Amino acid sequence: MTSCKQLLAGCALVGAIYLATPALGDTISYTASLNGASENPPNASTATGMATFLLTGDILDIHVEYTGIIGGNPSAAHIHCCAPPGTNAPVWVPFANFPSTTSGTYNATIDLSTFVFSGGGSEAALIAGMNSGLAYTNIHNATFPGGEIRGQIEVTPESGTLLLFGTGTVGLLLLLRRRGTRVRHG
Repeated sequence: MTSCKQLLAGCALVGAIYLATPALGDTISYTASLNGASENPPNASTATGMATFLLTGDILDIHVEYTGIIGGNPSAAHIHCCAPPGTNAPVWVPFANFPSTTSGTYNATIDLSTFVFSGGGSEAALIAGMNSGLAYTNIHNATFPGGEIRGQIEVTPESGTLLLFGTGTVGLLLLLRRRGTRVRHG
C-alpha cells in the first residue's frame, strides 16, 4: 500500500515539474512522412522522406531527409496549404536552395512574421492549416512535375506530454488496482 502512495506522489511530482517548465509548451512540432502513394495523383515512386517542422513563436525550423528519388534531381520542394488530404493546394512556402540530389538533407529557418508567402498566404492561415492537417510538403522533379513524394503535415505530441500521460496512466491503473483489491478483501 505504501509503494502505491509513493508512486502516486511521484506521479504528482513529475506532473508539477512538467507544468512548471514553460519552454516545453512554446514549441509545436510537426512531421510529414513522404512517399509517392501520397501524391495526387499517386505514383509508384519508391523514394521516401521525412520532414520535421518546429514552430517556436514566429520561427519555423524545417528539416527534410529524403532518399531514392527516381525521377531526376529535385527541381523544387515546398509547403502547400490549405486543402484536405488527397487534394492539391497552392505553394505557400518554397524551400530556397533545396539540394539537387536524389538523396539528401535540407535544413532552413524561416521567420514567418517577415516571410513573403507565395500565393497570398499568411502566417496565421499557414499555422491554422498545419494545425488542422490541411498542409503538406512535397518534392518535385522533371519526371514528376506535380511532385514525386508528398506527406501531409501533422502535429506531433510533445515528448513531455507523452511522459506525463504515461506516468498519469500508470498511477491511475495502480490506484484502480488498489481499489479493486480493497473491494475483494473488504
